[in-house]
Amino acid sequence: MKHLHGSCHCGAVEFEFDSSAPVPFMRCYCSICRKTSGGGGYTINIMGMSDTLQVTKGKDTVRSYRAVKNKSVPKSEQVLCQNRYFCPTCASYLWAHSEEWPEWIYPYASAIDTELPVPKQMTSIMLENAVEWADPRNIPGRDTGNEMFDEYPSYSLEQWHKDHSDI
Repeated sequence: MKHLHGSCHCGAVEFEFDSSAPVPFMRCYCSICRKTSGGGGYTINIMGMSDTLQVTKGKDTVRSYRAVKNKSVPKSEQVLCQNRYFCPTCASYLWAHSEEWPEWIYPYASAIDTELPVPKQMTSIMLENAVEWADPRNIPGRDTGNEMFDEYPSYSLEQWHKDHSDI
């Protein structure tokens, strides 16, 4: 178990939590992550325990956004995805939380101030949604040892960390 600290860019929000899955190894290329999380064409989340999350600064300022999973279906059939929490001052995304998995939070690795372990390999998911310029399959000289999935892999973030316990 690792105790981690995070914050937004402007310093208005600070938070901490415990994680048994702190290795930032999985890049998500879904359109929601690509559009809400920055300019790299993907986002990287780690996993933390919800009951350990403490917002130590700026708790009342934190805002959330819930994206629609598939905007091409009629409004009556649209499903919302997880809440994505962010600082309204600097727009830094901080963590995500899903009602499907209430015991977990999914902090954005870019918001973590504590030194994180370096992954021995990367996993790219939701590549069916990747834009051509960001798709790692199109990058010359990319590391072919990395795992790549059109959707989700068969394992969870937690299972990956159990399988790679030597990290």
